[in-house]
Order: sequence, then structure tokens, then C-alpha cells
Amino acid sequence: MKSGSPRKARPLVVLLTGFGPFPGAPFNPTGPLIHRLARIKRPGLADVRLVPHVFPTSYRAVDDELPRLLSELQPDAMLMFGLATGSRGLRVETRARNAFSALIRDAEGHLSFATSIAAGGPRALHFDIPAQRLALAARAARVPALPSRDAGRYLCNYLCWRAIESAAIPGGPRLATFVHVPKPRHGPVRRNARRRYLLHMAELERGGQAILLAVVAAARAKRRMNEV
Repeated sequence: MKSGSPRKARPLVVLLTGFGPFPGAPFNPTGPLIHRLARIKRPGLADVRLVPHVFPTSYRAVDDELPRLLSELQPDAMLMFGLATGSRGLRVETRARNAFSALIRDAEGHLSFATSIAAGGPRALHFDIPAQRLALAARAARVPALPSRDAGRYLCNYLCWRAIESAAIPGGPRLATFVHVPKPRHGPVRRNARRRYLLHMAELERGGQAILLAVVAAARAKRRMNEV
């Protein structure tokens, strides 16, 4: 009896997320960044479906939209970006803290009066993929990047927490990671007095692409392990 032709593997799905503007940041580069990354054409991404999504910078939006996206897309990986206005380079987050800021309103004017995301929960949740590996990928692309232990106490940290929770649930994404990017500069690329880059949008894209390729490689490796 002849066996049927092998079934074509499901494309690897990567959910790319950014945020919209928020108080103090009328322009958030993460929205344009993820749309640029989603349009990348490379042989290494031929079997990858890249889906960009920009969250309004509100707790309600994350709670409403993240579960729907995960249910509809069933992504293999999540690569999330957020803006850190005081940063000089990319920061690859290693964890989410079980904490809220009681001082910063979200873009809908909501102010959390809770001090923790999960009452009685652990002090922090950790990302599975090594942040150092992703930071090295960005640095190999000549973009400054370091692992970070502080995702803040605002929407970025909150999304990190929810994403790590989702990755731990059977059927959730195989891995998730979050990258903070600095406010990009305009005009010619140059060094400041401390010899640290103020990054151009093109450099954010180059670093983001390097990290994306590393995330895709890690997601492929996890898929192979699960298929053995």
C-alpha cells in the first residue's frame, strides 16, 4: 500500500507586538518597527508567518486583545517591543515583576490602585529564552543591546507578565520575549559625548531583525524537540 505524500508543515507563526502613544510619548516607534519587521523578505523566514499587532497603551487593551490574538493565531513565538525613553540601546528583558505603578495613567486615563498584578503570586516571572543570546545577536548586527532585569511597572511589564503566563499554558506560544527600544533620533547618526549611540530608526530595525531571526531559530528548535 502506498503511503500518502507527507503533510506540509504548518508555517511557524510569530506574533510581533508594539504599543501606541502614551502620556509623555506622543510617538511610539514600536508600532512602525514591528510593521517594518513584518515585511522582511529573507530565505530564513520563507516558512514563517509574521503577524504585527499594535496594542493601545492600556491595561484593558492587553486584557482584551492578547487572549484573542493567541486564540486566533496560535503563535509559536511572541516578540514584543516597548519604548524606554531613557535607554541608549536595546534592552532584552529577562523577567516581569509582580508590580503595578500607582503613579502613571495609561492612554485611556486608567490608574491602577493595585500594587501587584497577581495578588499572592510570585515576585517575578522569567522568560524562557536566554536574553543574552538575543542581545548578542543584536550586537553582532552592530546595535548596542544588553539583557535587563527591570521591565518597569507600566504596560510593558504588564504585557510581559501576561505573555509569560500564556507561554506556560499548554497550547500557548512556545516562547515569548520582550525588547525595550530607545527613543530614536533623527538626522545623521553620530555619537554623543559619552560615545553611546542615539539610535536611528534604521538601527532599531536592524537590531530588531537580528533578534527576530534568533527568536525564529529558537522557536524552530523547540518545535523539533516537541516533534521527537
